[in-house]
Amino acid sequence: IFPTETTRYADVILPAASFAECDGTFTNGERRIQRVKKAISPLAGLENWETICLIADKMGYPMKYLHPSEIMDEIASLAPMFGGVSFERLGTRGLQWPCPSIDHPGTETMHVERFSRGLGKFNAVEHRSPAEEPDPDYPLILTTGRRREHYNCGSMTRRSRGILGVWPEEAIEISPTDAEALGVSDGETVMVKSRRGEVRAKARVTDKSSRGVAFMSFHYQDVLTNLLTNAALDPQAKTPEFKACAIRIEKIPS
Repeated sequence: IFPTETTRYADVILPAASFAECDGTFTNGERRIQRVKKAISPLAGLENWETICLIADKMGYPMKYLHPSEIMDEIASLAPMFGGVSFERLGTRGLQWPCPSIDHPGTETMHVERFSRGLGKFNAVEHRSPAEEPDPDYPLILTTGRRREHYNCGSMTRRSRGILGVWPEEAIEISPTDAEALGVSDGETVMVKSRRGEVRAKARVTDKSSRGVAFMSFHYQDVLTNLLTNAALDPQAKTPEFKACAIRIEKIPS
């Protein structure tokens, strides 16, 4: 619903509707299917499901839905675990799947006593060190993640004055021991370097960080944390090692 760093690379940008402009459902990690009711009509003119239907029509696969409830009805007819779900039944508290029939109350607890295939299945794996570990040139380990107040690239959360009042900018969190060794004060802007790139960020000295470990998030476009991270792939998951790379922190001459 807002331009982002990614949309600069797009050939076509379709206007999206926010949660407050859409009718439909939302299913959370608790397996609860909840009704979403729009507060206002979409400023862009169309709800997201209507846009998808228009694209499908252009691609030769007509979708003639008149209301999102019809989409839910189709899901219920094709997916047994949603078989008893309809807009009429969702009410104010929703239903938890599996809900296979119209008289089923929903499933509050998925597994009782044991899983559907029996007891839990565990596989032992050998520890593998990160592809890049600290050394004299880059003596700290940087791990990255999210902050509670922001989500991913922050395209929406960075537009909230309330949220920015809590976390207005990126910071690199380091332990008091490392800060003292580096001569870095809390709130001081420092240079963070890895073998791949460098960024400037304010230092946040905190007991939450262990000695030798630093933390940064990746929500802020003015501090591109992933310029530092390592693209080496995990041998099993084939995902990049964004959570562990070697860095050093340098004071910026005044």
